[in-house]
Amino acid sequence: MARKILIVDDEPKIVTMVKSYLMKEGYEVITAFNGREALNSFYKEKPDLIVLDWMMPEMSGIEVLREIRKESQIPIIMLTAKTEEVDKLIGFEFGVDDYVVKPFSLRELSARIKTILKRLEAKTINEEIVLTEGDLTLYPHKREVFLKGKPLDLTPTEFKLLEAFLKNPGKAYSRLELLEYAIGEAYEGYERSIDTHISNLRKKIEKDPANPEYIQTVFGIGYKLKPRGEKDENHG
Repeated sequence: MARKILIVDDEPKIVTMVKSYLMKEGYEVITAFNGREALNSFYKEKPDLIVLDWMMPEMSGIEVLREIRKESQIPIIMLTAKTEEVDKLIGFEFGVDDYVVKPFSLRELSARIKTILKRLEAKTINEEIVLTEGDLTLYPHKREVFLKGKPLDLTPTEFKLLEAFLKNPGKAYSRLELLEYAIGEAYEGYERSIDTHISNLRKKIEKDPANPEYIQTVFGIGYKLKPRGEKDENHG
């Protein structure tokens, strides 16, 4: 059964060009030319992946993304003319899966779609995986986290960081490693932004964030999740 792709852009030439190419690649393609049409198509057609333009009148791609992320983790590739790293970081924080910068190669866009869909298939195969440590339980496929049975409201970045820690309890991650895991790319110069995310995450999962039981600082390296039963060392 063909995968369904939703293409959203206010430039008809781009929509027509991408639609034609992806249909030849074997995809079912639906289209929208503004943010509101995109949301209607998302709810009605239930696509497998969305290619979404950043800059659109009335409702921007980021606004559409935020609405969709309230109820779905569908893969989203953002089309953008923005090349500043800070813009990418904003998009990743709201849950963008990948970026393609205009003007772009149709072959590149197709390759990125294939990569993300393969990753999605792998997640589906392993969707019964549950990660636990102490009172924390994380369901990667559902994007849900519970502390003592109560759901936690985490940002996409906080969720990915906690997922990394729970997958490898005891492993000391550098800030760049955590940045790459959380947003898919390691931006040198932005690695200290991880400290802010770790601080916010600690406030949500620790009894006393100043004396964390779970996420501990490894001086000179970065952070790790302390496995239950491990003796305290000089971490804070």
